[in-house]
Amino acid sequence: MGHLRLDKITPRHVQKFINDLTKSEYENCKGKQISAKTVKLHLSLVSTIFEYAIKMQMIKDNPCRAVTLPSPDKKERNIYTVEEIRKILELFEQEPPENLKYVVFFTIALYTGFRRGEILGLEWKDFDWDKQIVTISRNSLWTKERGMYTDTPKTASSTRSLKMQPEIIGLLKRYKAWQDGYIAKLGDKWEETDRLFTTWNGKPMHVTAPADFLIEFCKKHGLRYCSPHSWRHLNATLMIESGVDVKTVQSCLGHSSPTTTMSCYLHSFQSAQAAAMDAVANAIKLTPKYENTEQDKVSGL
Repeated sequence: MGHLRLDKITPRHVQKFINDLTKSEYENCKGKQISAKTVKLHLSLVSTIFEYAIKMQMIKDNPCRAVTLPSPDKKERNIYTVEEIRKILELFEQEPPENLKYVVFFTIALYTGFRRGEILGLEWKDFDWDKQIVTISRNSLWTKERGMYTDTPKTASSTRSLKMQPEIIGLLKRYKAWQDGYIAKLGDKWEETDRLFTTWNGKPMHVTAPADFLIEFCKKHGLRYCSPHSWRHLNATLMIESGVDVKTVQSCLGHSSPTTTMSCYLHSFQSAQAAAMDAVANAIKLTPKYENTEQDKVSGL
């Protein structure tokens, strides 16, 4: 549409742009189509331009208003079951010391629901051992143009503190002792960043490293592979199924609003609500007066 004058662009032009975008693939991820959410963001940007043009009295109508967006993606999440996670945690105990960092990464992901970049961005100063609290204050990211870099958390709500469970504290202290010993052996080759998760010489770990480890781990033990992000989904699902309210789940996950949480985990909330209603019914155990008794069925009533 860039070659057309604003006043010459019709809803048909914008619709074609949206349709073509829907069929497009991400530049750096061949085979992965652009999501409905991304398409909507593009349309929103274009619409903002037209709205400004209307305000400046350059055009009368916004053609974006007549455009039909693609249906939101509704893919069932591929996450581990509790039984599978227990098996993985048992096998983690057999991993050699040099893989302890990955064991710590996935244990944190499971118990906290932190995003991948949030975990990779953790530094030792983020932990308050006395209060048993960990704070998220940065994001470790990668792009083709910038390589590895550190940014602020995804949203304002993503900056948050959570209480650590004893299982995490014990594992973290064990990992800290191993890392200190490793640094002492490496000497001047180590680049101090205070990061928990690093390459061999102390630089921030690459964002794909946890997934690379898990893929090989699953192959070795004959387990199915689910992405590192699925551990966050499992954490959220377990909270919801345990009866945790949506506002608390939102706060723990660092979502910008409860609406985002409900949208992401609607099915889990619906299942939890259904289970809650069944629990009430089972507790009361009333037989409705309108329910046919065996005698009624025999008599044909």
